[in-house]
Amino acid sequence: MKFIEETLEKLMFASRWIMAPFYFGLVICLFFLLITFVRELSYFFSDGFVFAETEMILFSLTLIDLSFTGNLLLIVIFSGYENFVSKIDVGDHEDKPSWMGTVDFSGLKLKLISSIVAISGIHLLKLFFDMSKYTKEEIYLFITVHLTFVFSGLILACMDYVVAKTKEKIEKK
Repeated sequence: MKFIEETLEKLMFASRWIMAPFYFGLVICLFFLLITFVRELSYFFSDGFVFAETEMILFSLTLIDLSFTGNLLLIVIFSGYENFVSKIDVGDHEDKPSWMGTVDFSGLKLKLISSIVAISGIHLLKLFFDMSKYTKEEIYLFITVHLTFVFSGLILACMDYVVAKTKEKIEKK
């Protein structure tokens, strides 16, 4: 019976590698995000170098949005892989992000929701610069979705705070 238990446990532990292709898929997604970034750059500059102020702001917000999305992908790739599959061994490489290897699942959740709120905020700001394209209902919907992300982030942060305080009390006993 002990043999069956040990075999099952080894199999379950090895099953974490099923997640590796998901993270590789996110790396591929990051590559396509780069293609989108380059396409946006080439499209914006295709008419020369004279821009209206609003066009420049919208273009800047689009690039910021794409870079935030790329950052979000990297956070998920690195933290997810390290938390659920295996440690990434880059040694003491000088370019290793300081947070790499230190973000637990709770920290990952907060980084994710923070990034999503930032991306949503940028989309909302872009919408306000070009409100004529949207109906009143669509604008309210965008605001509601953004506020839902903000509220969700606050709730997650509060939950993590309560869990941390509870652990702190238990450890003091």
